[in-house]
Amino acid sequence: MNWDALWGILAAGYGVFVVFVAKTKLPAIWNMGKVKGFKKVLGEKGTVIFFYIWGAIFIGVSIWLFVWTPIG
Repeated sequence: MNWDALWGILAAGYGVFVVFVAKTKLPAIWNMGKVKGFKKVLGEKGTVIFFYIWGAIFIGVSIWLFVWTPIG
């Protein structure tokens, strides 16, 4: 089994999910205690930017896992 590919798929899914949450501001997630703490410290716009950056990092990690790791 190619574990790098599996981790890449999971990282891509997580990154896309985080960007989706930042874009739609799902109430179930946006009202969680940890996210409320982010909003208190960073503000609403800062939290959205943080989520976009966090999602982009994980999408970048998934690309790295797919491109620069050996297959097989």
